[in-house]
Amino acid sequence: MLQRLKKIDGVIIVILLLLMCISIFSIYSVTQGREGMGGMHIRMIKYYGVGFVGFAVLMIFDYRLLVKYALFIYIMGIGILLMVSFFGKVKNGGQGWIGVGELSFQPAELFKLILIIFLAAVLVRKNKNQLLFWRDVVPLSLIALVPFLLVISQNDLGNALSYLIILLGVLWIGHIKFSHALIGLLIIGGSATGFILTYINYHDQAVVFIKETLGRDHFIRRFDPWLVPDVASKDASYQTRNAKIAIASGGMNGEGYLEGSSVQNNMVPYLYSESIFVQIAEEFGFVGSAVLLLLYFILIHRLILIALVSRDRAGPFLIVGIVAMLLYQILENIGAYIGLMPLTGITLPFISYGGTSILINMASMGIAMSVLLYGQDMEEDLPMLAAPSAPAGKFSSMIPFVK
Repeated sequence: MLQRLKKIDGVIIVILLLLMCISIFSIYSVTQGREGMGGMHIRMIKYYGVGFVGFAVLMIFDYRLLVKYALFIYIMGIGILLMVSFFGKVKNGGQGWIGVGELSFQPAELFKLILIIFLAAVLVRKNKNQLLFWRDVVPLSLIALVPFLLVISQNDLGNALSYLIILLGVLWIGHIKFSHALIGLLIIGGSATGFILTYINYHDQAVVFIKETLGRDHFIRRFDPWLVPDVASKDASYQTRNAKIAIASGGMNGEGYLEGSSVQNNMVPYLYSESIFVQIAEEFGFVGSAVLLLLYFILIHRLILIALVSRDRAGPFLIVGIVAMLLYQILENIGAYIGLMPLTGITLPFISYGGTSILINMASMGIAMSVLLYGQDMEEDLPMLAAPSAPAGKFSSMIPFVK
């Protein structure tokens, strides 16, 4: 074990410590002196403390055991999401929380990691063969579609979309056919372009359809400020409009720590969670924002290096899934406040306040470090899991755990 621990990537640990410091000071800036928010930065220190413990535990835990029992982990995760749909607490319009006393937990965050593990477990058994559409791509897509639909029904668009991004990332490294990838990109790009043009040019009809047919009024509050800001209601555009003003006022060097005019006057909602980037941009300016992005870049670069040196087939799948998850959250969160992406309420990794988010992100780093420690061993095929007997046939062959 001591020999393995010598392989630990110190750069990743330093970056995590720096991100922790940024998070704690940012949260203090936007909560100090405000009623009901006192001590949130202290709670964040505790969350990070637990997160580093989880990081250490998963780092020394052989990740290949997670891959081995991925099917059972996935089924358990789906069960928890189903439980949330019936008994979950509602926060900020979304029914995605399970409460235990005064504590609350968001299973949709946890399922991102579960999905990465299960997709990696399925792909590792393809033995580097090229993915076929009906036999491989469709079943993999269904694996991600089930939690996507469950989380969408809980009004959590941000986390639901992350499942699709993770799927795309894993398919990309999973040896998908170029023609299938190209067709998929054309379909996704065409659908997105068609939706945007339809929403802009037929806005009234789109609003009626989303409200009355889909029953998702909150989608209007997400899309209007992004696509048709001129007709968006003041309430719908309040957060993004004021966020843009705050970011612009930061200039090159920022207005100074604890001196942000918009931030300190609470002009932007949810500054401690999803809007935390606004505080960094206003009080530390372009330079501070660039430093944060540089830390993210170095972290992702180190993760990719781990994937490149892994000799075990599951390692790169896990790393790419984690990278896809982080990239989506970073680009979506920051992009939403500069007008490039719709506002979905997704948190900024390692910075936003929230115990669930920190624990899952730190756990993902622990798994990545485990890949570094164990992934360079001689590759061994994982034994097939015992599963309930199923009739032989075409469908059973789609699930690699079922003989």
